[in-house]
Amino acid sequence: MVRTEREFDQKRVHMVAVFVLSFIWLVNGELLEADQDAVVPGDWTFLGRVGPLEEVELTFALKQQNVSKMEELLKLVSDPDSHQYGKYLSLDEVAALSRPSPLTEKVVENWLRSHGVMDCHTIITRDFLQCVMTVEVAEALLPGSKFHRFSKNTKTLLRSTSQYSVHEDVHQHLDFVGGVHRFPQKRKIVSKGWEGARQAILGYHLGVTPAVIRNRYNLTAKDVGTAANNSQAVAQFLEQYYHPADLAEFMSLFGGGFTHMSTVERVVGTQGGGKAGIEASLDVEYIMSSGANISTWVFTNPGRHESQEPFLQWMLLLSNMSAVPWVHTISYGDDEDSLSEAYMNRINIEFMKAGLRGISMLFASGDSGAGCRHLTKERNTFRPSFPASSPYVTTVGGTSFQNPFKLSYEVTDYISGGGFSNVFPMPDYQVDAVRAYLKSVQSLPPQTYFNTTGRAYPDLAALSDNYWVVSNRVPIPWVSGTSASTPVVGGILSLINDQRFLKGLPALGFINPRLYKMQGKGLYDVTVGCHLSCLDDKVEGKGFCASPSWDPVTGWGTPNYPVFLASLMD
Repeated sequence: MVRTEREFDQKRVHMVAVFVLSFIWLVNGELLEADQDAVVPGDWTFLGRVGPLEEVELTFALKQQNVSKMEELLKLVSDPDSHQYGKYLSLDEVAALSRPSPLTEKVVENWLRSHGVMDCHTIITRDFLQCVMTVEVAEALLPGSKFHRFSKNTKTLLRSTSQYSVHEDVHQHLDFVGGVHRFPQKRKIVSKGWEGARQAILGYHLGVTPAVIRNRYNLTAKDVGTAANNSQAVAQFLEQYYHPADLAEFMSLFGGGFTHMSTVERVVGTQGGGKAGIEASLDVEYIMSSGANISTWVFTNPGRHESQEPFLQWMLLLSNMSAVPWVHTISYGDDEDSLSEAYMNRINIEFMKAGLRGISMLFASGDSGAGCRHLTKERNTFRPSFPASSPYVTTVGGTSFQNPFKLSYEVTDYISGGGFSNVFPMPDYQVDAVRAYLKSVQSLPPQTYFNTTGRAYPDLAALSDNYWVVSNRVPIPWVSGTSASTPVVGGILSLINDQRFLKGLPALGFINPRLYKMQGKGLYDVTVGCHLSCLDDKVEGKGFCASPSWDPVTGWGTPNYPVFLASLMD
């Protein structure tokens, strides 16, 4: 049998047996990571066919039980009006609910054995199997797949660009197979300070620092962590690494005036040895500035094999650790249309399971406004991002100061990602707020550009423009993006958790149902500005615009910490 590994115990199981199976081809992307042959991103270079004896690691997502029950439970533990509010489950309790049926485990294991797959391990919840095998075995296991090697910069990757099939008795027991099609996407860091329109004022703009953040959101010197059982985390992907020396330098330059930590408490995974990434530096430096003096973890996921997917590896780590930080902020995303619904639906279940454990998941909304997808020469639509569009995460948009020279009120940052999912229906908790926006705004984009019934995002926002960051020991100005606003909000939620723990209250967990019931209480409403979208003659580059109350550019607005805290202390 396949054995479970707790925490980082890399126990392996050996499975051998042979039997003959017949196959069917998958249709409509049922198990594919794309609904068609995989498209190779332009920044990846084709190197050639992979030798038959080279190794790949594939991840098999087994169908879980009680998904509807978990969804209902999440609503109850996240609803402040429910008697079950805050009564979270342990990892073992979540595992007992979601574990695949004995039949599912038996069918998948027998299928792997029939191909001589000998090196697999699972996790506590037993709903993922990771198996190492040769390319020859992988292509026999998934007929139609043909693995090739691709490169980008110093990174190489093994992927198949063609559709594959599985046995007809197996496909109903799997959600997807990871490590076959999907190319990791890299979120761009935006440095708007170099745009021509701002060249004239660069020498005079001081930029956003922890002092500016704490001033704007009314954090005093006393607003720092003190609870012993509190923690927060960021995740690094795609060769993004933070350097401890950068964090120490950043805090020496910008950490005056408030008690803070200058070191990360724990790194989960292996840090790379190359240069620090601006995005990783940004995440760590600002979650530890807004969520000051709170134990911080860094999850780093370079992948052990060329076929691994860093984002999926991070999800598996969380699903296999009984004690993890309460707040996680992630600056990572893909276009919804680049992923299969099977993949996204399964990742959503993993987010649900995190919420059941009382974990708050925050994702950046993206830096492309409403986005744009060119369907034909004459037809465009907006392009939502995932996981930002997931109904089970809290999505953070971006703002700018109306006057960049001083602490003024905030307006929309035109790059702030937002819009409506084309995959996930609008969750009940936000229906009233979103419908009110759609009814009240006079200048909506044409409805052919977006799905009026989809999950709408972001949920709230923070400053995302012109940050100072220290990376590779160099202070860098004018760094912008929702990769900045997300850790700021994450740190503020960690501070609120801190105060809740001191009063014997549970963690905030999945905050969205409560956030929408508050209807903007404790948040500065952002009502000015629009974000970008398709450059065509119908929308002319304009997406959605901010308005009173919730909007799909800045959500409910940005934190006014003392009021926000008071609203979340019961």
